[in-house]
Amino acid sequence: MNIESVLILLSGIAWTVVYVASIRIGMRDKSYAMPFWALALNIAWEFLHATLGFREAGLTLQIGINFVWFLLDLGLLYTFFRYGRKYFPSHFHPAWFFVWGAVGLASAFILQYVFIAEFGLWMGAIYSAFLQNLLMSILFVVMLVQRSSSDGQSLLIAISKCIGTLAPTIFMGVLGISGYMVANRFVLVTGGLIFFFDLAYIWLLATTKQKEHLERNLPVIK
Repeated sequence: MNIESVLILLSGIAWTVVYVASIRIGMRDKSYAMPFWALALNIAWEFLHATLGFREAGLTLQIGINFVWFLLDLGLLYTFFRYGRKYFPSHFHPAWFFVWGAVGLASAFILQYVFIAEFGLWMGAIYSAFLQNLLMSILFVVMLVQRSSSDGQSLLIAISKCIGTLAPTIFMGVLGISGYMVANRFVLVTGGLIFFFDLAYIWLLATTKQKEHLERNLPVIK
């Protein structure tokens, strides 16, 4: 197995941990663990690049991983629609929450399809994946700030996400894909920004969890 396959497998395992842990924590905390717009873009990306990629190249390692991710995304989508209404503005009718979710999913599929039409199947996959990954990193920080707690979040998710993106950043942004493309500056720069925001989120989440732990264990003064 060459270094490219090792890094693809590492990324696949790390992101699978992200998805499985997100489903588990979402069910445990009656919350959702992945920001909605990141989830919408992910589920659209994984469905289109699993199905169209399989039609184009057959069942490769990455396409097989995409199929697994798409199935796990359905579980994440369930946690969003099942528990996400409590984060939606209360002055809106509850039905608007589902309308908003449907509009978000439709918009994500349209945007992902336009990336494919504009840049081609393979480069469209790379460019859109890193852009939505950067958006996800920023949205994780926003989610932590908005919730003012570690509700629906864990360091396992944060660290696994960081590793899952660092691996393809190395082989696409530094090494290049053998027989396909040289080291890509766009991937390297966006991957570097993702790494920065991921580290910031890990630090902020760890600090928040430490504060919550101290507050839970403070002696009660009567």
